[in-house]
Amino acid sequence: MVAGSGSQLKARGVLFVHSSPRALCPHVEWAAGRALGAAVNFDWIEQPVLKGAQRTEFYWEGPQGSGAALASALRGWEHLRFEVTEDAGLGTDGGRWMHTPDLGIFFAQTDTAGNTVVPEDRIRYAIEVAGSNTLELHRELRLALGQAWDDELEPFRHASDLNSVVWLHKVG
Repeated sequence: MVAGSGSQLKARGVLFVHSSPRALCPHVEWAAGRALGAAVNFDWIEQPVLKGAQRTEFYWEGPQGSGAALASALRGWEHLRFEVTEDAGLGTDGGRWMHTPDLGIFFAQTDTAGNTVVPEDRIRYAIEVAGSNTLELHRELRLALGQAWDDELEPFRHASDLNSVVWLHKVG
């Protein structure tokens, strides 16, 4: 967890690196630390879904926009699968970034419960493009929700089901 003074910590979230080649792991840590403004050390474990890959989860705190900074810092690596979340805060939307080697990066706004929020204009566009074709409407809405990214990442997410999650918060 990245520490700082209480008044500067305006956002928090999680970086899930679902799969990274072992040789890339130190570079991922360096890039994440640079994006967060402080060195980080991840606890890497084997990713059982992909032989030779590692996975990690990292809970971060930092200024608003740190989630976007993390996603931008990591999006260029070809063999990396990751998700970044930034929780919604007072007067700010949350966000979720998903990246896979085949699909690239996807961003969605999230609400305070972590649900994906699809903007009204995007829904109107889907309706307009689909016309009376319900299959096309389904396709457009799945695209707006990032369904292809969820489908590709889901097997990698299940690898963490056996791991316990511990949240540490600064109190006071």
